[in-house]
Amino acid sequence: MNDAAPPNPDRLAAEHRRWEKETLAGTLARMTERREPFINDSGRVIDRLYLPADDCPGGYLEGLGFPGEYPFTRGIHASMYRGRLWTMRQYAGFGTARETNRRFRYLLEHGVHGLSVAFDLPTQIGYDSDDKRSVGEVGRVGVAIDTLTDLETLFEGIPLDQVSTSMTINATAPILLAMYVAAAERQGVDPAALTGTLQNDILKEYIARGTYRFPPGPALRLTRDVFAWCSRRLPRFNTISISGYHIREAGSTAAQEIGLTLANAICYIENALSAGLAIDDFAPRLAFFFAAHSDFFEEIAKFRAARRLYARLMKQRFGATDARSCMLRFHTQTGGVTLTAQQPENNVVRVAYQALAAVLGGTQSLHTNSRDEALALPTEEAARIAVNTQHILAHETGVADTIDPLGGSYYVERLTDDLEVEAEGIIAEIQRRGGMVNAIEHAYPQQLIEQSAYELGRRIDAGDRIVVGVNRFAANNAASMPIFSIAEDAAAAHVESLRARRAARDADVVRRALDDLAAAARGEENVMPALLDAVRAEASIGEMCSVLSSIFGEYEDVHG
Repeated sequence: MNDAAPPNPDRLAAEHRRWEKETLAGTLARMTERREPFINDSGRVIDRLYLPADDCPGGYLEGLGFPGEYPFTRGIHASMYRGRLWTMRQYAGFGTARETNRRFRYLLEHGVHGLSVAFDLPTQIGYDSDDKRSVGEVGRVGVAIDTLTDLETLFEGIPLDQVSTSMTINATAPILLAMYVAAAERQGVDPAALTGTLQNDILKEYIARGTYRFPPGPALRLTRDVFAWCSRRLPRFNTISISGYHIREAGSTAAQEIGLTLANAICYIENALSAGLAIDDFAPRLAFFFAAHSDFFEEIAKFRAARRLYARLMKQRFGATDARSCMLRFHTQTGGVTLTAQQPENNVVRVAYQALAAVLGGTQSLHTNSRDEALALPTEEAARIAVNTQHILAHETGVADTIDPLGGSYYVERLTDDLEVEAEGIIAEIQRRGGMVNAIEHAYPQQLIEQSAYELGRRIDAGDRIVVGVNRFAANNAASMPIFSIAEDAAAAHVESLRARRAARDADVVRRALDDLAAAARGEENVMPALLDAVRAEASIGEMCSVLSSIFGEYEDVHG
């Protein structure tokens, strides 16, 4: 696709048939192709050759357009990386807030621009570290945060108005946001100056991840309260990161990742509109989070298709008039599920190609996984290599020097078109089933993902899909690799600290704050002010969630 008129389609088709008969046939007679058919990770048959498309919807200007202009296929910024590189983030969190603070400082010293916080399971679901349900999980898959003091320690010595922070938190997202704002206040930082992203995407938890606490209705109310509160108090903070990443990691195809993610976005938007919020008041702060897997060209096309489809949805379906409302701004993380425990040094190569696909697809920020993440939490050395992978991409390869360098590739454009059409079909089917909440309650998206995961697993087991070092090119004497471990006594020390803090606080102030939170949750007022007061009183995450659970109830997956 370019500014020149496309070849006459009849002549092009005739020449294609001639080439197949006169040139290709002779080659195939001498040398057969490696396999037939060629199939990508999504099960899509890959054609031998792609030709100029003569049916691009609306031609170049309507189908692709220019960077920074609707429909944003070629990028949401007019100069893309020529003006500013993507934000280089590293996802980190383990053990106690003090331990994770040291890792954050290390990452910032080695060129990371933004921090991404991983929380442990008790924090994600809303249980205190000394709850019997938290035994064995404190600080294991992320950092343990119980009270405002923990979050202050997490960011000690890190000015919150000078760093962009992404928090991977969903069921308890409003509470962690309140803690972050209170911590900023104690640093003397105006909350209006804060930048970052709150994941706050509860729908994908029911679909693919499982760290939910409350039923969908109340959970969506909490999400809506965050939208409304942040539109007035945190104008530079992204109120949600609608996540296709976890959907893809659970086993979806690329098209399903787009379709299910944008269907979730539609649900959030409709929920906000039903509460009286105006589309252009909150939509500019919506953000997205996608995976970058190893099917190189499909991943690049996926990002372009998602951008175009989202722009059309926002403009045509929701009537957005602010161009920022139509921009799909997204963070990308390389594919954790693609990493292998066998020959983990190969993961460095996988991550580099996945990161390249994300950059060529126009991501706004990027996390590169560490080589050892299939084995344990990353060591400092592995994290440094992952960060430097991004620096090499940005400063040595030249891929950031022009905009959408693969735009116009016959293959990439065809993939972009095909993925958009397939994702649209998924969205339409979810709408036909009554919307995303109803679809979740009847397990439609869950079953869609399970079938795709099964099919890819079957192909790997059969050897049709090669995974280097696993089902092909295995090594008998794999080299050992240092493994990061958490201090055994860290959890116990953290629990003792929590109990001491709980005993030292003003119990009457905490009780009144929790009573006010209960009143807000029972009524229709925004819960964020009450949460902020409870956080300032040093109420714990478990206490606040217990109050909310007593009013909202707790969700049980009957299809699990």
